[in-house]
Amino acid sequence: MPTGPAIAAIPVLYLLSLLPGFSLLPATLVAWYCGYRVIPFLSTTAKRQCATLLAGGLALLLYGVWQGAWLGWEKVFAANVPILAMFISIAFLSLATEKPAEDSLPRGPVALAATAVGTNLLGAVINISVLFVFGDRLQCGGKLAAAHRILLARSFCAAAWWSPYFVATGVALTYAPGMQWQDTLWPGLLMTGLSIGFTLLDLRLRGSSGLPGYPVHVRSLVMPVSLALAVLLAHNIWPQVSVLVLICLLSFPGALLFMRQRPRLPAVAVFARERLQGQASQIALFLSASVFSAGVVTLLRLHPDWLAIQADGFTPLVFLLVSGVMIAVALIGVHPIVSVSVVSPLLLPLQPDMTLLGFMYLSVWAISTASSPLSGVGLAMVGRYGAGVGAILRNNWYYMVLMWLTASALAWML
Repeated sequence: MPTGPAIAAIPVLYLLSLLPGFSLLPATLVAWYCGYRVIPFLSTTAKRQCATLLAGGLALLLYGVWQGAWLGWEKVFAANVPILAMFISIAFLSLATEKPAEDSLPRGPVALAATAVGTNLLGAVINISVLFVFGDRLQCGGKLAAAHRILLARSFCAAAWWSPYFVATGVALTYAPGMQWQDTLWPGLLMTGLSIGFTLLDLRLRGSSGLPGYPVHVRSLVMPVSLALAVLLAHNIWPQVSVLVLICLLSFPGALLFMRQRPRLPAVAVFARERLQGQASQIALFLSASVFSAGVVTLLRLHPDWLAIQADGFTPLVFLLVSGVMIAVALIGVHPIVSVSVVSPLLLPLQPDMTLLGFMYLSVWAISTASSPLSGVGLAMVGRYGAGVGAILRNNWYYMVLMWLTASALAWML
């Protein structure tokens, strides 16, 4: 089977596995088949990271088998298949991305604020492609101003705090079992507002508030707002259905409803055949991380004292220290899915409040991906818009520290 259609089949097979009489095995086999097929499309860094995770996880699992401990194939190879199904489903929403507006670019603080809000709302649904839509329109002479890079990256990544369509939410729901997304929505929206507000103030202090902004139209915000409300409504009607499953169910119909290409189905077929393999690094990383996490869980079962966190529960201090370490390792290229998959088995024995644990994962994702030059967003800024690695760190280190402390303080108040 060609790679693109096989990737598209993963969410379909996953949803079928939820029906009586169906198994998760077909979805898992197809997911790992896709993981093998996308290897040629991985960067050297991604190959190295995935190989390290797989080798380490398999070594721990083999040690576990030798000691008589085996978690079962679902916990080892299928743990992240639901996240993968959600991620692939959301990818289809990029079909609803509008062409860049040809209007003249508005200028001033209001235009930059509209750009930040538009980036956040659209990025919450159509993901990283919004950076390219906005960035390509705002660049001048083939370059994107540093202030624009700061504004777009922070505003986009802040959507991880609240958007059910951001893959960070799927990760949090998986690794903080029992997390209630609605309970993280309001603190997440508060953190998003603080993030955007601080960024706009930062640009003003830099003397960049007179730069042009993206001409955001109300009609372009209809799709993200409608889809976010659809998740809230559906979850209130069917509270027994997880948010992750609802997103898998709503994303493809949402893409068909809002996409402008005609005819629709042939455009979807071209997307599946030619563009889905562009998700290669995430597919490989999610699968590798599930194996490594299973290896860590196995080691903890055999030797619970080796890696145990010595604390009286999931305290605010634990939130502060663990999230700080996770953000720090993101600066050297460790993807949040990796740090979450490693940290989760260490924190679950503390019997944390799952919503608070999920909020920590969302905070780490939002802060680290906006601040690290080696995150997907950072690499996009480096590769597409010529940002320097050092410049990204210089421009964001204080934002990273402030948002980390703010999220920790908010967690303490909660």
